[in-house]
Amino acid sequence: MFTAVIVIIFTLPKQAKFRYEYGKGRIWNQKDLVSPYNFAILKTNAELDADKDAALRSISPIYEYDPQIEKQELENFKNDFEIKWHNASLNEKQKDVYQRLGVNLLAAIYQKGVLALNKRFQHGGENYEVTILQNKVAQNKNTSELFTRERALGYCDQVLTQHKETDKSFLIGLLQDHIQYNLNYDNPLTLQLEKETLDGLSQTRGMVQKGELIVAKGSVINQDVYQKLESYKKAFEDNVHVTGDKTMVLLGQFLLVFLIITLLIVFLFLFRRDIYNDNRLVGLILLVITSMLVTLSWAIRFQLPNLYYIPYCIVPIIIRILFDTRLALNIHLLVVLIAGFFVPNSFEFAFYELTAGMVSIYSIKNLIRREQFLISALLIASCYLVSFLGISFIREGSFSSIDWNDFLPFVVSVLLTLLAYPLIYAFEKVFGITSDITLIELTNTNSSILRDLAFNAPGTFQHSLQVANLAETAIYTIGGNALLVRAGALYHDIGKIENPQYFIENQNQGFNPHDKLSYEESARVIIRHVQKGVELARKKNLPEIIVDFIRTHHGNTRVDFFYQSFLKNFPEKLVDENIFKYPGPIPFSKETGVLMLADSVEAASRALKEPNFKSINDLVDRLVNYKLEQGQLKNSNITLKEIETVKSIFKKMLMSIYHVRIDY
Repeated sequence: MFTAVIVIIFTLPKQAKFRYEYGKGRIWNQKDLVSPYNFAILKTNAELDADKDAALRSISPIYEYDPQIEKQELENFKNDFEIKWHNASLNEKQKDVYQRLGVNLLAAIYQKGVLALNKRFQHGGENYEVTILQNKVAQNKNTSELFTRERALGYCDQVLTQHKETDKSFLIGLLQDHIQYNLNYDNPLTLQLEKETLDGLSQTRGMVQKGELIVAKGSVINQDVYQKLESYKKAFEDNVHVTGDKTMVLLGQFLLVFLIITLLIVFLFLFRRDIYNDNRLVGLILLVITSMLVTLSWAIRFQLPNLYYIPYCIVPIIIRILFDTRLALNIHLLVVLIAGFFVPNSFEFAFYELTAGMVSIYSIKNLIRREQFLISALLIASCYLVSFLGISFIREGSFSSIDWNDFLPFVVSVLLTLLAYPLIYAFEKVFGITSDITLIELTNTNSSILRDLAFNAPGTFQHSLQVANLAETAIYTIGGNALLVRAGALYHDIGKIENPQYFIENQNQGFNPHDKLSYEESARVIIRHVQKGVELARKKNLPEIIVDFIRTHHGNTRVDFFYQSFLKNFPEKLVDENIFKYPGPIPFSKETGVLMLADSVEAASRALKEPNFKSINDLVDRLVNYKLEQGQLKNSNITLKEIETVKSIFKKMLMSIYHVRIDY
């Protein structure tokens, strides 16, 4: 407990908590708020974005002038000209005229400059302002004053057209090959300039003076007032002289977290003593709570864009599946209460997360199928959507004003909630807990143990299926874990795999091996199936909660058939009754108690010669009353009213199994 408190406090933000709750469009119900000191008004995100956009538009991209391109291309042009002139059938006297014209054109183009336009800077049209660096001297120009390769080629075509005495087709191809960029875009230098410009932008717009009214009581919080409140909150949290002594902040956090964890421990002590007495389970619960609050602290410290990205509903889902609904709701309430002190708009946060947490718990009240996780996720998303719309309508007063991007964090949170499934598996393995998911897997009759039971002891397997149906229906009706009792019923007799022929439901050849044994030996063989079942279950790594059903399904009752037979045939002998008794213990939960009743009733019903309404009714009453008289159900936490309900269900189902017609 103390470790959890220390870890939580160590990771939580250490600034003082702003005392006011507010939101756009809401009424300010506090007293008039007057500024106790000077502070700057922060710009809104929209204003900052507009300033950044304007600043970036004002920046001229930087181009480096490369003088080597002109020299290189003029030299290459002359070489290529010689080769092409040699192969052309033109007048030799005009050679100098052609070459000089080409060189002059290239020189004029490179002197003006050739660049490639960048779409990133074409905000208001094709042309834009640029800064040209030549010999470390900057010169501002517009791209309309410079050449692109297309413009340069068009310029050459225009000039050559005016020289009608020259063959334009001869020169235009040569010129095209030697027009290259001599103005190169310098991306690193431009980005550095942009960064320096953005870093220099002001984050504020104006000041609120000490003693100035920020918001009056009863007024509506409009955008301007809201931004002043946001700025005041930021100044309050940032200024050391306002936040006060950090030690007192730490003490306050300790008191609150300690109170919450203490309330949890008290809840466990009062209502879940079984968990309270198991440090392993208490450790698991504190680990889940601590992990969620540490995650929240990490998100605040690293300034996650939106704290609703965190899957808060993963906590109640994990606790619900591993424990129960009441504990899950209690823990979720405590986690949200602690988190509410460190998130903005605490009331809205609490409303979102408490409602979503309740939906997540209710949606998996009885986990029967894996797809319930997806159904639960959809219901949580729907709850978030309804809450989001309601709060948005109150705040904005208009459907068209809703910013649907604000709902994206909730969608991400719901998707991350699905991580509960692998986390539950990990917690089960580390802490040795059995969840409903594991019980679903255990009730699959294709598991290796149940397949061995069906093959080696088919009668026992059919008996287990009928017991599972009886017990599951009964426990579902009176309240309990139906999935657990079904799993327990399927495995309660696996010890009979060792010697199946010694049990009457598997004897199908008219031979009874007990005929060759003494009554004491027969009793030992029958009783041993409990011990063998426990050994086999642990060898196959079945959960201890299933082993409990194997240990308790006969309690410490006697094997009455062999006990009474011994008394009848050897009245003169002293009998050690313990030889004929099961080792126990007696059932200690509602589920194990109902299984004991279902097991004895189903087994006895197979011996009925004429199953009818009276015989089944008398059988159930007699067997259940016998278990009560023997004190087998005194630790089962089951009431007499619930026992009557169980008896009624058994009678109805057995009559249905044996097709008994009821006379009206």
